[in-house]
Amino acid sequence: MQLTLLDPNQPEQAFPALRKALNDPNGLLAIGGCLSPQRITNAYRHGIFPWFNPGEPILWWSPDPRLVLFPDKLKVSRSLNKTLRKQLFEIRFDDAFADVINACGAPRHDQGGTWITEDMKRAYQHLHRRGIAHSVEAWRDGELVGGLYGIGIGQVFFGESMFHKQTDASKVVFVHLVRQLTAWGYQLIDCQVSSEHLISLGAEDIPRGKFADLLNRLCQQQPDPRAWQA
Repeated sequence: MQLTLLDPNQPEQAFPALRKALNDPNGLLAIGGCLSPQRITNAYRHGIFPWFNPGEPILWWSPDPRLVLFPDKLKVSRSLNKTLRKQLFEIRFDDAFADVINACGAPRHDQGGTWITEDMKRAYQHLHRRGIAHSVEAWRDGELVGGLYGIGIGQVFFGESMFHKQTDASKVVFVHLVRQLTAWGYQLIDCQVSSEHLISLGAEDIPRGKFADLLNRLCQQQPDPRAWQA
């Protein structure tokens, strides 16, 4: 499908999600296109990510403001720090990417469906095989109980989604990720849209223009060569 820039002056579209997006068009830039590795990575380099519902065309977003975390501004609450000291979970990197994205895409009790379609899963698994998409996992007694996945380009990690099956598992994964990214020389974590959960961990909203400037610089700089190695 051809990539088409969305015209905000024509709100009557064939798909309900598009009508809703046009009524509140913060960050909706284009529709259509494909989920090839080249298109996805090029989009991320420019602060754009795909997000759409099953059965509808691909929607490409770049919200303003943008929620980000500068690794050195990570906040760990007293209660979360207590959980970290207990070492309840074994943390692994890139050990079960497919299982993580499947768990992130499973319907949740507070949602009617999922935006992580089968096409999205295939696209990001392809990126994982190329060493671009990564997962971080929390294991307990041999069971995957929490995790997140995202994309690493240069010194930027673009977070996509997280899940948990046990209390604090996703928070513990996130803290371990941030600390490891810091050690690898990453300078920015994209959290996409504002979330109280992530703000409590130190994330902050910045203007889209500032975000684009950071990407233009940091996506060109390489992290530690040991990043994401076994």
